[in-house]
Order: sequence, then structure tokens, then C-alpha cells
Amino acid sequence: MELISPDFGYIFWMTLAFAIVFFFIAKFAFPVIGKALKNREQKITEALEQAERTHEEMKNLQAKNEELLKKAKEEREEMLNEAKISSDQIIEEAKEKAKQEANRIMESAKESIGNEYKAAMTDIKNQIANISIKVAEKILEKELSKDEAQMEYIDKIIKETEEKMGDEKVR
Repeated sequence: MELISPDFGYIFWMTLAFAIVFFFIAKFAFPVIGKALKNREQKITEALEQAERTHEEMKNLQAKNEELLKKAKEEREEMLNEAKISSDQIIEEAKEKAKQEANRIMESAKESIGNEYKAAMTDIKNQIANISIKVAEKILEKELSKDEAQMEYIDKIIKETEEKMGDEKVR
């Protein structure tokens, strides 16, 4: 029955013990806990900022990739137009010579033009297909779950692409 209706001495000593424990907790534990919470909040904020930067960089890379694809398509169209113009000129010359010389030379020229045009088209298609496959392989090979791994992988792809573009320009 003493616990239900404690006398004044128990209440005094319990209150004093509680105040002492609370004082030590407030003096030593609360600052550490507060500092840990602030550190955690700062780390979360930094992680969110890093994620946002990574997201922006991925958008930039995607825009660059789309731009490169657009340029490749434009170059392909230009090459096709040049090939067509070139083939039209050769056909005209072949017609002139055919009128002057013989039908045999004209047939030979048309066959040569057709083969060159097909070879150029095949080569362009193969190059575009190879580039597309290599890009898809690189993207699928790498797991992009960590920010550091993403950044390293993006830098690696950019360097490899620049090296390959430099090698192809030399050719």
C-alpha cells in the first residue's frame, strides 16, 4: 500500500534522483544526440544535393547523346545527298560517254555506281548499328545504384567516347 500512497520522503528522494539523472542526461547526452542529429541532417542534405547534381548531369548527358544522334543523322543525310549528287554526275557523264562511245561503257559505269552506293549505305548502317550496340552494352553492363559509381561510369563513357571519336577522325 505504500506505493499507492507514498509519503513525502519517497516523493522528495525520487524527485531529487530524477533531477540529478535529468541534469546529467541534459548535460552530457542531449548535446551528443543533438550533434548526431545535426550531422545526420547535414549528410542527408548533402546526399540530396548530390542526387540533384547527378540528375542534372544525366539530363545533360542525355541531351548531348540526343544531339550526337541528331548530328549523326544529319551527316548520314548529307552523305546520302552527296552520294546521290555524285552518282547523278557520274550517270550524266556515263550517258555522255555512252552516246559517244558505246552502250557497254554506260552499263559498266551504272553497275560501278550502284555498287559504290550500296557499299556506302552498308558501311553507314553498320557504323550506326555498331555505335548504338556499344552504347547500349555500356549502359546495360554497369549497375548504377551508387552516386560514386554513377559518376565514375559517366566519366569513363565520356573518355572512351572521346577517344573513339578521336580515333575515327584520324581514319
